[in-house]
Amino acid sequence: MSHLVEPHGGEGLKPLLAPETERADEIERAKKLKQVPMSSKEMSDVLMFSMGAYTPLDGFMGRDDWHGVCADMKLKNGLFWPIPITLSADQALADSISDGEEVALYDAESGTVMAIMTVNEKFAMSADDKAFEAQHVYTTTDGEHPGVQKVNEQKDVCLAGPISVIDEGEFPSLFGDLYQRPAEARAAFADKGWSKVAAFQTRNPMHRSHEHLAKIAVEVTDGVYIHQVLGKLKPGDIPAETRTKAIQAMIDNYFVPGTVIQAGYPIEMRYAGPREALFHALIRQNYGCSHLIVGRDHAGVGDYYGPFDAQHIFDKLWDGALETQPLKIDITFYCGKCMGMATAKTCPHDKEHHVSISGTKQREMLSAGVDIPPEFSRPEVVKVLQAYYAGLK
Repeated sequence: MSHLVEPHGGEGLKPLLAPETERADEIERAKKLKQVPMSSKEMSDVLMFSMGAYTPLDGFMGRDDWHGVCADMKLKNGLFWPIPITLSADQALADSISDGEEVALYDAESGTVMAIMTVNEKFAMSADDKAFEAQHVYTTTDGEHPGVQKVNEQKDVCLAGPISVIDEGEFPSLFGDLYQRPAEARAAFADKGWSKVAAFQTRNPMHRSHEHLAKIAVEVTDGVYIHQVLGKLKPGDIPAETRTKAIQAMIDNYFVPGTVIQAGYPIEMRYAGPREALFHALIRQNYGCSHLIVGRDHAGVGDYYGPFDAQHIFDKLWDGALETQPLKIDITFYCGKCMGMATAKTCPHDKEHHVSISGTKQREMLSAGVDIPPEFSRPEVVKVLQAYYAGLK
């Protein structure tokens, strides 16, 4: 019998999706409510609420929770939470909503009404508040940082309160079996008899360095959960459909059958580096993963974070904050002298023998039509990616 880590908060999963039998009536009822538009990040948060990935939250945060999360990584009840989950609205719309009123939340891009929310608090989000969030969560107020940019784009008022999700939009049908909810992942792990599961977070196809990280994890756990981002990506990132095929080619050819599960989830990256590494671990705890692989510059962007800041932040947590633990792994590379993948802990040779591997470099090589050496990426993976890039021309 596999014993997986408990969902965050210790009281079971809390998916906020309305029962299927009620959804059609609720969608009709939502048409009569005030309509609140959501950004792509807020829409992605609604999907995360829907599947229980944000257990134990019951909706968007009020001011006390927002402030506690930014300042101390704690909700007002003391529970660990590293990234604020808020919903903003413009002043005029917020002023028209009374305390306790139900409103409909819709995706501004598709127009789909996705949730009904009971607004039990409204609070201002001033320029100073945005700077406070940016500095604490992202460690910078630089507007060029993509996460800070999203904070600055928030409207003037935040609406808080519990939500009930009535429509998941196109995500489940778009991604099929890849779109896996925490309860489904837990059932899959239990089915395999896994209790120690390492999650590998990715928004890129996996090159040899990623493969090495996953294989180290397979050695010390029952299996690896390759869990990819299905939400909005940065321009130039490879779309999920191609990424999935490339990752599957690697799994099929280079992993022992039954040691890996590939899935995806609808989060939108915030690029918050260390704080986001903690957030990814919390979400994976809800999925049943005992470990999160944390390599170089996890969830970072540009030069905002040191290469191992996302590993060090786990050491600053208090006892009981998180059940899911980091698997901290050094920078990996191919060593010509070792004739294989290695890290600074396992390879004694000079850097002249090392092939440094990165997703950015791989994308540049693919864009330029340059041959990618097998030390860098597996030929079966390269074939899938080359076909995608050929289609862009």
